[in-house]
Amino acid sequence: MHLYNTLTRQKELFTPKEPGKVGMYVCGITAYDYCHIGHARSAIVFDVLARYFDHLGLDVTFVRNFTDVDDKIIHRANKEGLACAQISDRYIAAFHEDMARLGVVRATIEPKATGHITRMIALCEHLIAKGNAYVTPSGDVYFRVRAFDGYGKLSGRSVDDLRTGARIAPGEEKDDPLDFALWKSAKPDEPFWESPWGRGRPGWHIECSAMSEQYLSLPLDIHGGGQDLIFPHHENEAAQTEAATGKEFARFWVHNGFVQINAEKMSKSLGNFKTIRDILEQYLPEVLRTFLLTRHYRSPVDFTLDAMDEAEKNLKRLYETLSLLDDTLAGEQSKGGVAPEALKPEIDAYVKNWSSAMDDDLNTAAAIGQMNVLLHLINRVLSDKGMRKNAGVRILLREARNSFKEWGSVLGIGILPPPEFLHSLRECRAKRKGIDTALVQKLLQERLLAKQNKDFSLSDRLRDRLAAIHVEVRDTPQGTLWDVL
Repeated sequence: MHLYNTLTRQKELFTPKEPGKVGMYVCGITAYDYCHIGHARSAIVFDVLARYFDHLGLDVTFVRNFTDVDDKIIHRANKEGLACAQISDRYIAAFHEDMARLGVVRATIEPKATGHITRMIALCEHLIAKGNAYVTPSGDVYFRVRAFDGYGKLSGRSVDDLRTGARIAPGEEKDDPLDFALWKSAKPDEPFWESPWGRGRPGWHIECSAMSEQYLSLPLDIHGGGQDLIFPHHENEAAQTEAATGKEFARFWVHNGFVQINAEKMSKSLGNFKTIRDILEQYLPEVLRTFLLTRHYRSPVDFTLDAMDEAEKNLKRLYETLSLLDDTLAGEQSKGGVAPEALKPEIDAYVKNWSSAMDDDLNTAAAIGQMNVLLHLINRVLSDKGMRKNAGVRILLREARNSFKEWGSVLGIGILPPPEFLHSLRECRAKRKGIDTALVQKLLQERLLAKQNKDFSLSDRLRDRLAAIHVEVRDTPQGTLWDVL
């Protein structure tokens, strides 16, 4: 498998440092508000990466932290008259609820920053002793950027370029504008911990260095997060960790791309801020997951309703085909028959191409493309009644169905019982279009009675009335089915 390494700016063959095992640390949320679509993208990308490693037979230790002490948390706690822990606990619980709906499996270890203060203080002390950090008269501790030769290697920025235009803000006591806080002295109405430099709290960057090193040995196989974290967060993490330990911090740095809303940067001031909960009011969770996975994880994603509708349509096609395939495999078959000679190689090629796509820098977009061409082939086979019953063909169809189950377990899509998903999708689309499903059921029941009484004129009028409220009716051997137009 090859992964793009932000550090080297190229794809590299990924092999874990310890055969058969992989350690992955991904920066989690700062728990002060509900998660937005950017959080969803990062969570889903690294969820799929962890699932794929598991699929390849690796023993995965996945660490994703929670920042539960931070300026934004403190501000919200003071605004609401609550303790910081109450705010962070609320939004960590909300995170777990949102991720569960999106099918994101919990990380192996999910540490909170406040549970590792002692380790952070020790790390600060070690950096001070080595001359890489210093204490100000006020009790702040700063990392001395110019004392670390490798600063800027991750983001590709030089210290001299960063120095240009950098200023020390009023009240700051740091020696150099580039120096960053490892420890902050306590201000009124802020949580604090006792330290050798007085009461205070950790800076943001030191948290991840302390937590990652506690649960995973250095160097980390993979350190991940959103593209926005490359600088300064990950740059600072790498600098302070490597300065303290003398070891490489991470072998691979993996970053997912940004999410835009209708080609604009998402922000509350623009009124286009999309939380996961906002989106799931309109669409099923699996639709959002599919939308995000149909783009390569490093590419920017533009969230639009049209794009979500397209993802929904494609997911519906997937489940409809799987439903038909399941019904076919459960039905009668002929006693003999040989599959067309070209069929097995064609299916085998799609299966191989799916793995090749995932091995090529986790290209879920290409992997889903292979799923779609295999779906097209399956529909072609199922449209031929003779082939459907052919024993040899059915063996291949069963193998294809198993492949979809295997792929679904990695991507987290196409894994629900098809009737269950299609029912949920129909209800969701009806809600979005303002269709009264109780009225639909009433009209369908009236139409059924009309057909039983051979009143076909009334049956047709009821069909037209349903069509007028954007409901399509189909009479099938399995009964009357309806869908949203």
